[in-house]
Order: sequence, then structure tokens, then C-alpha cells
Amino acid sequence: MNLTITTRPVTVTKPQAADLLSVSIDSFERHIQPDLRVIRRGRLVLIAVDELERWARDNGERTLPQERSTT
Repeated sequence: MNLTITTRPVTVTKPQAADLLSVSIDSFERHIQPDLRVIRRGRLVLIAVDELERWARDNGERTLPQERSTT
């Protein structure tokens, strides 16, 4: 029996983070990274995937107005 376990990464590099958010590395560094908590180890910069998800939730906006309930 072959068992394949797929795990989600805990952290990603800046280029990987930019790819996950579908932006260029330049846009990531200018517009997104300043809002993130990062992990620095020498020249290596890692970003927690949870932190990217938090940023996306906090910076999302609705494209349609919410309907008000009349009840």
C-alpha cells in the first residue's frame, strides 16, 4: 500500500509568498511585506502562510454592497 501524505508548508520565501498572492516580487516587497510579520535568519526572510492568509482577509473588500435584512 502506498500512502502519500501532503503537508502544507508553515513558512515560504518571499518569491513563494508573491506567487501565492499572484503578485510580482516587486509588488510584494513594496505593498504587502511592510504589513507582514516576517522571520529573519541572516539574509533569509520567511513568511508564515498563516500571516499571508491574515493579510488577505484583512485587506479584502466586498465588491457588492451587502443587502440589509428587512425583518
